[in-house]
Amino acid sequence: MLNALWNPITAGEISLPHRLAMAPMTRDRSTPDGIPTELNAEYYAQRASHALIITEGTQPNADGQGYLLTPGIYSEAHIAGWRKVTDAVHGVDGRIVIQLMHAGRMSHPDNTPHHRKPVAPSPVQPTGDMFTPSGPQEMPVPRELSTEEVAATVEDFRRAAAAAIAAGADGVEIHGANGYLPHQFLATNTNQRTDRYGGSIDNRIRFAVEIATAVAEEIGAGRTGFRISPGNPFNDIAESDTHELYPALVRALAPLDLAYLHILHGGDDDLLRTLRKLWPTTLVLNRAGTDIATRAKDIEDGLADIVTVGVMALANPDLVERVRTGAPLNTPDPATFYGGDESGYTDYPTLSAHPA
Repeated sequence: MLNALWNPITAGEISLPHRLAMAPMTRDRSTPDGIPTELNAEYYAQRASHALIITEGTQPNADGQGYLLTPGIYSEAHIAGWRKVTDAVHGVDGRIVIQLMHAGRMSHPDNTPHHRKPVAPSPVQPTGDMFTPSGPQEMPVPRELSTEEVAATVEDFRRAAAAAIAAGADGVEIHGANGYLPHQFLATNTNQRTDRYGGSIDNRIRFAVEIATAVAEEIGAGRTGFRISPGNPFNDIAESDTHELYPALVRALAPLDLAYLHILHGGDDDLLRTLRKLWPTTLVLNRAGTDIATRAKDIEDGLADIVTVGVMALANPDLVERVRTGAPLNTPDPATFYGGDESGYTDYPTLSAHPA
């Protein structure tokens, strides 16, 4: 069954040596200004044997930052920082796309250099606290983006995609999942607008489709991916029409001929099969919490073309070698996930460093 993992594939314009890719994971280890460092370059280069690295969420503009020490890709300094990362990954024959993530309302002013109120489709306060430099704080009621500001944000995604390519990335992935800004437009509990971006399904998917269209125009559809998470309640999302919403979104994205669609699977197999039939190009699947054999079976069964792994890739820089040889896996240390230094980041042992 694992043999299905090792066949080469091309996703749009990105040629991949096999089908075991690294999922995006927030790591909180950039500078306060969002600039990647040599430590980030080392981390990603360690994992370059994955078929494709999808980076942590990276804000496309200043208002897009939600968490502490997340990277940006909208300034010359960001481009220079990311160039260190992409050069390091390419130097060991890896492939890397930068995930464009606008956190929207999932933010706090203390986590950003500008200290402005978070922005969102509608002024709906998220539940829960946000970790800030002074500890957990309640997230504020966000400011509603005007119709003109929504269009301007689309253009920010366009410019960020161009910046990612200037930084040497092989492409970008648009983060339309997990309760961040495009997902906030999709969901009825976070989108209460009455303009052309709210109300009907066609209106609620408009922002996501406009972003994908703009990015594909800017850098090429073959270097553009899009991530969704149907039915995912993460970050206080409540979707009332998942089985109508996501087929409509996928139908609208399909004519763009994007490099791939990345689905974070929440357990609705019927919906997954529907989206698989609707999507015309490469489908990337993240079946979180399952073992490698289960994920490989998705390829064998035709539900996916590529599978992504998150925490396993974090704790095992040489996961590909370990899976190929049947070697045991390192155990991840959750206490270090957002620690800010090498611990639980670049210090996980590899087989070559610690031979059996």
